[in-house]
Amino acid sequence: MKFVWHWYRHIGVIASAIALFFLTRLYNITSLPIFTDEAIYVRWSQIAKQDASWRFISLTDGKQPLFIWISAISMKFISDPLLAARCVSVGAGFVSLVGLFFLGYEVFRSKKVGFLASALYVLFPFALVYDKMALYDSLLGALAVWALYFEIHLIKRKRLDIALILGMVLGTGLLTKSSAFFFIYLLPLSFLLFDFKSHKKVGQAIKFVLLATVSIVLAYAMYGILRLSPFFHIVDEKNTIFVYPFSEWLSHPFTFFIGNVRGLFDWLLTYITYPIAGLCLLSFFLGKRIYLREKILLFSWFLVPFLALALFGRVIYPRFIFFMTLPLLVLAAYSLYVLLEKIKIQSGKIVLILLFVFIMIRTDYFILTDFSRAPIPFSDLSQYINEWPAGGGVAEAVQFFKEQSVTGKVTVFTQGTFGLMPYAFEIYLKDNPNIQVKGFWPVTDIMPKEFSMQAKSTKVYLVFYQPCVPCRANGEIPISWTAKKILSYKKGAGNAYLNIYEVIP
Repeated sequence: MKFVWHWYRHIGVIASAIALFFLTRLYNITSLPIFTDEAIYVRWSQIAKQDASWRFISLTDGKQPLFIWISAISMKFISDPLLAARCVSVGAGFVSLVGLFFLGYEVFRSKKVGFLASALYVLFPFALVYDKMALYDSLLGALAVWALYFEIHLIKRKRLDIALILGMVLGTGLLTKSSAFFFIYLLPLSFLLFDFKSHKKVGQAIKFVLLATVSIVLAYAMYGILRLSPFFHIVDEKNTIFVYPFSEWLSHPFTFFIGNVRGLFDWLLTYITYPIAGLCLLSFFLGKRIYLREKILLFSWFLVPFLALALFGRVIYPRFIFFMTLPLLVLAAYSLYVLLEKIKIQSGKIVLILLFVFIMIRTDYFILTDFSRAPIPFSDLSQYINEWPAGGGVAEAVQFFKEQSVTGKVTVFTQGTFGLMPYAFEIYLKDNPNIQVKGFWPVTDIMPKEFSMQAKSTKVYLVFYQPCVPCRANGEIPISWTAKKILSYKKGAGNAYLNIYEVIP
């Protein structure tokens, strides 16, 4: 009877964690306005879904296509394109949740550590933000967890089937984002767990190297699929926008390093919170030399890419470090497990857990109910809700244009030809025969004649949402343009607006 109750309790914990995960991820999932990059990815997914010849459309902007492919499939089952793409991230987050359990169990041989790692992921504000957005990063994080898991598996068991699975995970990562190359670069660190005391260590080392080579070759073979597209070369060109090429980096090797470290570290502590960061560091002092090599491996999967990004990063955002932080949750879970084992009173355990996760819960509350004021990095608040890259007002504008199109033809000119505009409108208005959406750029002091000429025969609207040199203010048209403002939508808690103007014939 005790055995049966033991398993019922475990099943209850697992079911509760899963339920809380989907509740937090799906709650208000469409309340956050569409973000610029989301608009691009969702529009690409629509095009890829409708036209097989454009399945590699993301390569035109140097982005790998796996997220686009999965989103295109999701759109077959979910009518709202943005929701369909965001559900891909929800699914990827669940894969991370499961992966962290297996990773914690594999590394520390404890199901409780695995449970705690998964539970921390559910509450992790970083994960809560990106599991609810149609961006690449949640999928990349899931693949990072499983890549690490199978690399540990491979060094311990050295089997061909594990090598093949690892190769497919690595290849899937390479088809997701260039950051996944770190999964391959970090593979040699698996030797930290190698049994150097074995009398067959030379043969075992050679066997591991050969199997790892199989994994890498398979991964690059999968990545080679992208060479079928004539746009494959743009991937490398796009990467140079965000990281310095080695030849350029040599001219200023440490010029930006300190600034990057400060920025990245601030984002890290804001998202992971000080108590959880403390648990990560504490793991090296609990148990002394017990699992020391395992702890070093987990921490290295964070530290190596973190320092590499600080060294070579040219344009960086908080989401770039998301996949690196996930192994830290396993370290924090181990420390929490050891501390809980020392407390025998159940109420004491609950208090201890709340002390460490209270800040996480508070942050999660704001993310779910008032994102514009959530205590997360300013960079993410600006991009996703409070400033011009956010899509505040898009949903209302879409509804307005649909209503106007009931009585006749409507032409919508958007400020910008790539990104939030015009893609956010194309996503929802492309099938409306009475609405034509066109992007324009640049903005000059003189209004294009096309606007006023077309306004003689149909309703013509202008959508402005970002700052430009001749504009009077953020989201405002130049003063010399003959158009009247009819609607204005404020973005979050910032000072940015999406404005709709009607052109005067």
